[in-house]
Amino acid sequence: MMKSVLLILFVPVLMLTVACGSETPPEAIPEPPEEAEVESPLCEVWQVVDSGISASFRGLSVVGDGEVVWVSGTGGTWGRTVDRGATWTSGVVPDAEDLDFRDVDAFSQDIAYLMSAGPGELSRIYKTVDGGGTWELQLTNPGPEGFFDGMAFWGERHGLVYGDPVDGRFMVLATDDGGSSWNSVPSEGMPPALDGEAGFAASGTGLAVMTGGLAWFGTGGPEARVFRSRDYGQSWQVATTPMLAGEGSMGIFSVAFSDPSHGIAVGGDYTQPEGTERHAACTTDGGVTWTLIESSSPAGYRSAVAFVPDSQGQIVMAAGTSGSDLSLDGGESWQTAGAENTNCVAFGPSLCTGWAAGPEGFIAKLVPATP
Repeated sequence: MMKSVLLILFVPVLMLTVACGSETPPEAIPEPPEEAEVESPLCEVWQVVDSGISASFRGLSVVGDGEVVWVSGTGGTWGRTVDRGATWTSGVVPDAEDLDFRDVDAFSQDIAYLMSAGPGELSRIYKTVDGGGTWELQLTNPGPEGFFDGMAFWGERHGLVYGDPVDGRFMVLATDDGGSSWNSVPSEGMPPALDGEAGFAASGTGLAVMTGGLAWFGTGGPEARVFRSRDYGQSWQVATTPMLAGEGSMGIFSVAFSDPSHGIAVGGDYTQPEGTERHAACTTDGGVTWTLIESSSPAGYRSAVAFVPDSQGQIVMAAGTSGSDLSLDGGESWQTAGAENTNCVAFGPSLCTGWAAGPEGFIAKLVPATP
């Protein structure tokens, strides 16, 4: 089944050195790439894929060139394709039938991590090294107040998981041995959480990492804030953003960075999916300061945002329950990419290796347009 919602033409765009925020980074951050002209490939959005899996998906991970894709969702379900969606393997993790896997991070057709979200012991991390044939339970939330929101990895062995505050501070655990052990970061390295502040496990992308030990996660509730680390999650600083906040349903649901300086946060109010008030912001100084994207922004609440890796930070997609949006200029302006209810989006190296997933088994991929 093909849904051709938007035709993306070859559009030359220039790398923007200061799209928003501060012109002079107050912290020592590596310089972004030199200005480069980037072309957007000819693609159609979206081609719906029949995976035969009926779970609602929130986790999505694209491996390498986009041939291998993993999804995760309700009912302890995982799914995997190794041929760009032509065929799928799926299953339910043993003894996890009641879990909701909100995040999946994969490194090959064999190796993947699953993270479930929920209060107390419903938050867990599993790992497979044989393509889903067997799963090892690596971590169960150590306290009844905890609630995992997302995980991210610098490599197959080194990653983080973060969760809602416990004893007044956000919970962050790190592994450097492929998940054999997960250790809490020092509490003194984490700024206090605000009363009622929390993360969102909407797509597993509320946490982002980048080479060199950089990490960021977004929050919501009384304020929409971004925590940032430069030492593999051992210590954190926090910045308040101008994004929508004030209620438990409001805040930052996803963050993404194209280089150590340039990033985008999306969110809003998930109870008002068509709302467009203060639901996207960007930074040019590594998350120290954030500026609203106002003149042309995604067309509603968005639970996921992702940059296309080979686009020099210019091509970025946001997705949510009321549809998806595409920017060809680093987030300066946006155009509608589809109206499908979508929870998560991810890319291989290029735009035409993009994938999305959502409720009721929805999976779709970007494909080259027919000349």
